[in-house]
Amino acid sequence: MSDEPVVIKVRDDGPYKVTGPVVLEDADGNRYDVAGRPVALCRCGLSEKKPFCDGAHNGAEFAACERAPQDS
Repeated sequence: MSDEPVVIKVRDDGPYKVTGPVVLEDADGNRYDVAGRPVALCRCGLSEKKPFCDGAHNGAEFAACERAPQDS
């Protein structure tokens, strides 16, 4: 087991960027071959390569700039 954390970065107006030792499976439990590579996961719904981002959000009116809550 790796000591490297899995990090999911929410990109402004773009995909989720996932780094670290992640396993990505489809609904049937089949694994995507992503071992050791960062992946960008679509969240606009327009990608032709779902679940991966193909940049389709760039030509769309997709806007999302969520921020984590800050401690007061």
